Amino acid sequence: MKQISKMEPWMAWALIVLGTGLMALAIKCIFDPIGLVTGGFTGIAIIVKGFTEDLVEGGIPLWLTNLALNVPVFLVALCIKGKQFIGRTAAATFLLSAWLYVIPEGNLVSGDLLLASVFGGVLTGVGMGMIFLARATTGGTDMVAALIQHKLKHYSIAQIMQVLDGAIVLFGLYLFGLKPALYAIVAIFIVSKVSDGLMEGFKFSKAAFIITERAEDVAKAIMENMDRGVTGLRARGMYSGRDRMMLYCVVSKKEIVVLKELVLKMDRDAFVIVTDAREVLGEGFLEYHD
Repeated sequence: MKQISKMEPWMAWALIVLGTGLMALAIKCIFDPIGLVTGGFTGIAIIVKGFTEDLVEGGIPLWLTNLALNVPVFLVALCIKGKQFIGRTAAATFLLSAWLYVIPEGNLVSGDLLLASVFGGVLTGVGMGMIFLARATTGGTDMVAALIQHKLKHYSIAQIMQVLDGAIVLFGLYLFGLKPALYAIVAIFIVSKVSDGLMEGFKFSKAAFIITERAEDVAKAIMENMDRGVTGLRARGMYSGRDRMMLYCVVSKKEIVVLKELVLKMDRDAFVIVTDAREVLGEGFLEYHD
C-alpha cells in the first residue's frame, strides 16, 4: 500500500527551488523568445520586455519586472493579511526572479509555437504543481486576486484571476499578434491540467453506485471476492416510491471490469453507475502517516 507522510521542511524547500527553476526555464527559454504571454506577472514581464526593446538594449529583464511588480503587492498583503499569509510565497517569488536572472537567454523550441505551448505548458505545470505541493505560490496575479477578493467577497479568487490573466493575454495579443495569443491559451490549459494532476494525483480510481434487489448478496460477493469495502446507502425510487438499498464501492481502474461482471452475475437487472474518483485516501488505497 502506498503511504503519504507529512512533508519534511527540507523537501518542501527542495520542491520550491526546483519548481521555480522549471517555471523560469519555461518562461525565459520558451515563452519569452516566441512571444507567448500566458498571464501572471511573468506574462506582464514578457510584455514589458517587448515594449522596451527599443529603449533598453534587450528590453527590461524579466526578473526585474517580476520582482518590481511583486514587491508592492507583498507589502500590501503584509498590511492586510499579515505575515502568516505570505509565508513561503515570498521566498518562492524571490527564487523565481533569481532563476530568471541566472538562467541564460535561449530558445529551446526554435520558433515552433505548438511545441512551445505544449512543452512550455508541461514544464510550467510541473513547476507550479511542485510549488503548490509545498503549500506556496509565486505571488503575482493569484496574490493580487486574493487582495481584491478581500474587498469584493462576492467574487471568488479563481474568477478574479481569470479576469486579470485574461487582460494580460489580451495585451499580449496586441503586442505579439493573434497566433501567439491563441497558442498561449493552449499553454494555459496545459499548465492547469498538469499542475492539477500533480496536486490531485495521477492514480485515478473508480467509484460505483449499485442499485439492486439483492443488495446483501452483491455486497457480500464484492467483499469476499474482491476484498473491497462496500457502503449501503438507503435510497428511495421516486417513480416507484419504493425504499431500497444502494451500494457504494470504490475500486482501482483495473478492478472495475471485475466489479461489473460480478454484479451482473448476481443480478442481471442491477443498475450500475460508474464515475471517476480523482484521489482516494484510506485503507486499501493511500494512507496518511505521521
